[in-house]
Amino acid sequence: MHPAQTQLQQTRRDFLATSASGLGGAALASLLVEDGLLAKELANPLAPRKPHFEPTAKACINIFMAGAPSHLDLFDPKPELNKRNGQSLPKEILDKARFAFIKPDTAKLMGSQRTFKAHGQSGLEFSDFLPHLGSVADDLLMVRSMHSEEFNHHPGQLLMQCGVSRFGMPTAGSWINYGLGSESKNLPGYVVLTAGRGSSGGATLWQSGFLPSSYAGVLFRTKGDPVLNLSNPKGLPPELQRAGLDTLNAVNQGRFEKIHDPEIASRIASYELASRMQTAAPELIDLSTENASTLKAYGVDRPDPGGGGRGKFGDTHQDFARNCLLARRMVERGVRYINIVYASWDHHSKLDGELKYNSSVVDQPIAALIRDLKERGLLDSTLVQWSSEFGRTPLGENRGGNKNATGRDHHPFCFSTVMAGGGLKGGQVYGKTDEIGWSIAENPVHPNDLQATLLHCFGLNHKKLTYRFQGRDFRLTDVAGRVMKDWLT
Repeated sequence: MHPAQTQLQQTRRDFLATSASGLGGAALASLLVEDGLLAKELANPLAPRKPHFEPTAKACINIFMAGAPSHLDLFDPKPELNKRNGQSLPKEILDKARFAFIKPDTAKLMGSQRTFKAHGQSGLEFSDFLPHLGSVADDLLMVRSMHSEEFNHHPGQLLMQCGVSRFGMPTAGSWINYGLGSESKNLPGYVVLTAGRGSSGGATLWQSGFLPSSYAGVLFRTKGDPVLNLSNPKGLPPELQRAGLDTLNAVNQGRFEKIHDPEIASRIASYELASRMQTAAPELIDLSTENASTLKAYGVDRPDPGGGGRGKFGDTHQDFARNCLLARRMVERGVRYINIVYASWDHHSKLDGELKYNSSVVDQPIAALIRDLKERGLLDSTLVQWSSEFGRTPLGENRGGNKNATGRDHHPFCFSTVMAGGGLKGGQVYGKTDEIGWSIAENPVHPNDLQATLLHCFGLNHKKLTYRFQGRDFRLTDVAGRVMKDWLT
């Protein structure tokens, strides 16, 4: 007889009493875990696990700016570039470069229209488009020497999120939850929030790859049900839903005992988590308990200034601000990794207008998030990260022979990222680019170095956090990566 038929033909007494299924199975698993006789990951794949060494970070908020913001117009002032505006680069430099759209033979350097100002005691320089971030400069680590080998969006985004630029690989959030589990019993350990038009990489940027699906990012919405179909259909009483879940768990448990597929354990845990989320998730997104000053600081009710181009989709300003506030609330509730994805910064044209819009979307909420975490005593244990897949060229975009370039092309040779908290030193600049922002002059940093350092802050050795798949051990940093010790407190 098929295992499902066996389960369906059980009497109510059999179902409740049998230790291998239903409520009895759940109770037995709980008791065995408490007695140390059953591995926690079999009863709950997201059960908390010990790190390799003492961590400085308990949570990460990775704010991913998909589309690649211009480092030259936000973080890395280049007076020499402005002086050489309209000039050509030497042919020997252009011949070694790859571009997405620029025609090298007629490309000219394009200076920045932005003005930069030093902020705080540290003197970190920010563009006039980022005054709020400048107000928390002394909490920020600015890395100006990131570089990548990928000059197209989707491969570059995969490299930044997964450590390699190919499909089917786990993201950093998946690796961290695989290594440490989750502190939250009623919310996922890895949550994704989006604003704007959506990234080139889509859901591949929060996949679990070959890791069990329990470690994949769960996409939350900022309006309505946080997760689609989370609420019960009308007319379905909670006790009937509970009975259905118990039956499903019984069937899944029986199957797991026969074939020991970890995906079945993931399925059981997912059903149970979904049930608990029906109470926890609506409470999470209900901001009525936040005071008016907090809502104002994040800009939750900001009016949209109009325009926006590639960065505008729906109520973009409000959505992003709400996402940042939700991220803080998730940290308070034990969510391990929150990924906020905002797109798009792909400014091949209309750079100044669209960059102004995008910056106005993110500047105030991110600064408010950092300040809020600090005031609540959470910044030291929460790593906040602004990242993207690459930067933009010092050359103006001349696609189609356009002599009036108003945008910048993809530029993987150098770009910037900004971080705060989680055991990192604030108020410092690391790395340096050349006088026009074309290449790195000092202290290059690869995405794998960034990821190795992220894992280190969580108390994880990036060389030891591995998963065997198809005959080899994989890790987030592939065969590279080094911990950037100069960044650490």
